[in-house]
Amino acid sequence: MDINITKETFNINKIVCEKKEIITVQGDIIVPDSKPDILNTINTSGNVCIYKKEVMDGKVRIDGNILTYIMYLADESRDNIRGINTGLDFSEAINVSEIQSGMEVELNTKIKVIECKVLNGRKVGVKVNLEVSIKAYSKEDINIVTNMNDENIQTLCRNININSLLGEGSTKTYVKENISIPATDNLAEILSAQACLVDKDIKISYNKVLAKSEVEIKLVYLTEDGRICISRNRVPLVGFIDMPNIKEENICETPYMIKNIIIKPNAVEEHSVYIELEVEITCKVYEEKEIKVIQDMYCPGEKMLFDTNTVNTITNKQCKRNICSIREKVNIPELENGNIIDVEINPIINKENKLNGKIIFEGELELNFIYIETSTVGVNTKKINLPFEHTIDGIENIENSRVDTTIDVNAQEFANQAGVVNSNVDLNFETNMYRNSEIPVIDNISVEEEENLEDYSVIIYVVKKGDTLWNIAKRFGSTVDDIVRVNGIERPDKLNVGEKIYIPKYVLKRAKEPITISQNV
Repeated sequence: MDINITKETFNINKIVCEKKEIITVQGDIIVPDSKPDILNTINTSGNVCIYKKEVMDGKVRIDGNILTYIMYLADESRDNIRGINTGLDFSEAINVSEIQSGMEVELNTKIKVIECKVLNGRKVGVKVNLEVSIKAYSKEDINIVTNMNDENIQTLCRNININSLLGEGSTKTYVKENISIPATDNLAEILSAQACLVDKDIKISYNKVLAKSEVEIKLVYLTEDGRICISRNRVPLVGFIDMPNIKEENICETPYMIKNIIIKPNAVEEHSVYIELEVEITCKVYEEKEIKVIQDMYCPGEKMLFDTNTVNTITNKQCKRNICSIREKVNIPELENGNIIDVEINPIINKENKLNGKIIFEGELELNFIYIETSTVGVNTKKINLPFEHTIDGIENIENSRVDTTIDVNAQEFANQAGVVNSNVDLNFETNMYRNSEIPVIDNISVEEEENLEDYSVIIYVVKKGDTLWNIAKRFGSTVDDIVRVNGIERPDKLNVGEKIYIPKYVLKRAKEPITISQNV
């Protein structure tokens, strides 16, 4: 007798581990001979580049650079503002015991703290605490038994939605642009420069993923006549990733990583700054599928043997993008006689609550105001924290889901009126949600004729606590359908403790011949 088994093959992607680690990058910087001695530092900022990633057994090695800008007060006179920019190279091996060579690892880096200390008039020490977020993936093909093509075999099934990995790929894209500044500004030196990616979006068409973004370049610079100016520009960034069989309804994850940044002034008469960025865009595409998983099986009158394994995978994957607009008036007495040059913004999420299909984020903006005091003609900084709350709704099964959220500053505007600052900030929230689910997989099925079968036609059974019709039918070699039919049960999912039910014996309809298992995949 040939028993036909149907199997389906799925490519699953599971998150092996997630880890955050703080690494310290530090170094001493010598003031170039062309610049005056340092009296005191005013502000220090940086951009992170990761130009190499190596995945090994038990660790991830990253090599990168922090492009650092130091704004300082020169020792020549108290109102002489100057700047130094340099690169701090680093190489770090982060221990992650679960990682194996060949796994896909996603990195995200963020400067938590950057400090600058004057060692002497010609030397400063810079220390950066860099937060590195690591997410490791493992993918594999699995075969799942979805059907037993034999009327005698009883199966207990459950429908599960999984996110099958449809494909993945990556591309490198470049921005090479000259950023103009006003013709009235003869640029002397750059005091601060920030490059970040905003307005990220994807389009799917013609077996390709179009990943597009804008690079926002913010420059604070000193002119030859001693003025401090700021320039903001945006440059488009586009990358194409080949992805066969992709559809618009598929879910795409497209993290970006800045691998290299070059920022340098052109000749003074050109009134421009040259910007070059190298960005790596990776893409994982998931297809949602509903599969029927056999959780248990038996055959009355025959002995069935099988193995049950558990496979971990990602399910219930969702992605939400939206804007949080913050409009607040902030009283900052220090700015009563000051003019704002720049504001550095660091969004932080302190708490998230998941309830009734929504996520409520509670967080704060760390704002660092760089301003000129008109009364003393000096540059100072003032840090404040601005709380905010943001809600994302319309999310299915959020209560047991993992949540990953990245926040970009999409737009900012600060207007100072005698120490009362109108703060307008738009934050772009990108929230990815998923579940790590366990799927039972049945394999190595064999069937033998049962010996010493109990000789009965029907028995009476008293329902006990924890009983289900499936367990009762399997125990006595009957079927759920037969028990329901004989007892006229209207609610098979509800049994009353102490209830008496009749259990009929199942009549096996199979010729006495050798049993073989064949598989269709």
